[in-house]
Amino acid sequence: QVQLVESGGGSVQAGGSLRLSCAPSGYTYGYHCMGWFRQAPGKEREGVATLDSIGSTSYADSVKGRFTISQDHTKNILYLQMNKLKPEDTAMYYCAADQSYRCTYCSGGRCPSRTDFTYWGQGTQVTVS
Repeated sequence: QVQLVESGGGSVQAGGSLRLSCAPSGYTYGYHCMGWFRQAPGKEREGVATLDSIGSTSYADSVKGRFTISQDHTKNILYLQMNKLKPEDTAMYYCAADQSYRCTYCSGGRCPSRTDFTYWGQGTQVTVS
């Protein structure tokens, strides 16, 4: 089965930057959708950014202009570059993948939900103070 492993989380001061990585393994052929989610204590898991197999991206309104999702296809690694971090960005961040050709995107102020992605990593903590 597909395994997703996140790394790169940590503690940073407001205004700082972090780059999260997600390394998929196992059978990944046919998985066209990737995303980053986050979940803060007492809140629902929310979509942050998405990336499809042809490079189309989308972002939650709260992170537009600050976060960038990308993928190194030669190494099969998904990234989330986070700049100008704010305390409200503090959360557990999760990498997600799905095999659908018709990916879900952040649009109209809403992002995909947890049910829109099939495979998940265990998360990496980001703390901004």
